[in-house]
Amino acid sequence: MLFTPLALRGVTLRNRIAVSPMCQYSAVDGVANDWHLVHLGARAVGGAGLVIFEATGVEPRARISTADLGLWSDAQVEPLARIVRFVESQGAVACLQLAHAGRKGSTRPPWEQGGAPVPPGQGGWVTVGPSAIPFGNGFAAPEPLSEAGIAEVTAAFAAAARRARAAGFRAVEVHAAHGYLLHQFLSPLSNQRTDRYGGSLENRSRFPLAVVEAVRREWPQDLPLLVRISATDWMPGGWDVGEAVELCRRLKALGVDLVDTSSGGLSAAAQVPVGPGYQTAFAERIRREAAIPTGAVGMITAPEQADHVLRSGQADLVLLARELLRDPYFPLRASAALRAPHAWPNQYLRAKT
Repeated sequence: MLFTPLALRGVTLRNRIAVSPMCQYSAVDGVANDWHLVHLGARAVGGAGLVIFEATGVEPRARISTADLGLWSDAQVEPLARIVRFVESQGAVACLQLAHAGRKGSTRPPWEQGGAPVPPGQGGWVTVGPSAIPFGNGFAAPEPLSEAGIAEVTAAFAAAARRARAAGFRAVEVHAAHGYLLHQFLSPLSNQRTDRYGGSLENRSRFPLAVVEAVRREWPQDLPLLVRISATDWMPGGWDVGEAVELCRRLKALGVDLVDTSSGGLSAAAQVPVGPGYQTAFAERIRREAAIPTGAVGMITAPEQADHVLRSGQADLVLLARELLRDPYFPLRASAALRAPHAWPNQYLRAKT
């Protein structure tokens, strides 16, 4: 099952292993460089079916850190296109995650002062969010987005989608998870607005759904659109899997092809019961109750485990992060372990036996 192709609209993945988007904190002014080429290219050579590029800011203040990728300028297109061409030449499908960090933005890379916030006067920026509630200690309260500001961010997502197509991507993913801007609007813990963007689930989901609708409108109809969500905040009174199921029903109606199902990230105080496959039950429930294909992510580290997630109907795709950092060639190793046919690069055939 792990090596069964997966068709999403007019795109067919050669297998059901995806590279989960992983920030590399290595860009300058949002521009991709050789690090991104080698990092992402190695995972395509290693046999993944889908390679999702890291969270890419749709405007400068959308970045998590000062070293994140961006796609708010035409000058950022060709450096990404160079990587897309190589990834696709190796048989993988290139996907770009479109993102806005909201109140979790304007930080240093994690290896610099632990990823501490960067003040506006020192190279950072004023962050935005649904309400003036800071993410945690050391973070400034974000500036609440006005309705005009919400429209501007929605337009920025759509413009980034157009640039992603110009760069040659064959899939895009809207990032609505891990406590970033769209998730901030979804969760009642971070969204305490009293206008039409706060309160009920319908209101809290209005902005994220508008972004998805705008991206789908710009994105070619024969190419897939993914959305990453957090299925729960792991916090009392927070966003939960019941609301996530209802959101995913609406995402399906808007033309979303697969929900990349993660969890958490909204609050540093959350107690997350981390363990092997700890999030796959969320992907299974959404797949069943919202009747939409899902991707499972989170401590999936063994070929047999990944294969079981698919064979047992928990998800349609598995997304690997840390395991693919440790071993870019996990898909090649998995094909041997599962005795599944899988083409190796000609340059590596001598190592196959």
